[in-house]
Amino acid sequence: MRRDIAVEMPKTRSRTALKLKPRKLVAQALALTVLAVGAVIVMIPFAWMLSTSVKPAGQVFIFPPIWIPNPIRWSNYLEVLTLPDYPFPTFFLNTIIITTGCMVGQLFGASIVGYSFARLRWIGRDKVFLLVLATMMLPPQVTMIPQFILFYKIGWIDTFKPLIVPILFGGAPFCIFLMRQFFMTIPFELDDAARIDGCGVLGIYWHILMPLSRPALGTIAIFTTLWNWNDFFGPLIYLNSRNKFTLAVALALLRYSPYGATRWHLLMAATVMVVAPIIILFFVAQRYFIQGIVFTGVKG
Repeated sequence: MRRDIAVEMPKTRSRTALKLKPRKLVAQALALTVLAVGAVIVMIPFAWMLSTSVKPAGQVFIFPPIWIPNPIRWSNYLEVLTLPDYPFPTFFLNTIIITTGCMVGQLFGASIVGYSFARLRWIGRDKVFLLVLATMMLPPQVTMIPQFILFYKIGWIDTFKPLIVPILFGGAPFCIFLMRQFFMTIPFELDDAARIDGCGVLGIYWHILMPLSRPALGTIAIFTTLWNWNDFFGPLIYLNSRNKFTLAVALALLRYSPYGATRWHLLMAATVMVVAPIIILFFVAQRYFIQGIVFTGVKG
């Protein structure tokens, strides 16, 4: 009896597996089909943007749309770069300066504050951390007018300072939360070993924790770059001079241009040049992005 059972059990399991395998294959095929259809739908606007960016003006609104224009006008990109009263290279440089400054400030501010919340012990630490998290529920429109009045009083309007300096003093609450959660996953024994070797509080932060936090830092760098590269609200409020505008404001400027009707082929060419660096950055740094998101929720 025992031998019969021993022989029959694997057969039963194999039959069950064979019955379930076609179902799994059908489910996977269905899921892949849905994802493929969704990806195609999502990519249609990007395909139209790329196609329109190299179209002559007369082919933009032809229906049905011409996806491969004839002729292909690569000169649209050069025309955007050489428009009078529209210094696109200057807008590009301004955006790089603001984005780089915000990214560096965010990495430093969020990491040092997250380090304090995760590794140091001080009175009221957890209550202050909850207060920081509570600020995430505060709409930015609530603080917009007080901030503008403050920056106006100290003479920072029409400069890059309101867009960069505040981030140096703490960073965004979400980035602080991300760094704090990641620091909590690192063993505390490393801190004790560093103290035995004579390392201080800042030494532990800089020499021990920061090199181990590259996935979280990469995630914050990507988020901060995306936020500030595409930021329209902040530059629109604080910047008045045309030669200080960012790319987001410049696109709106080209949309409502003094040249009459919107020249969509030029607007799409400018949009491609604005979007391309972000897409390249994401594909280059997506490994750190995924690691930071996965590792952050392990402990905390």
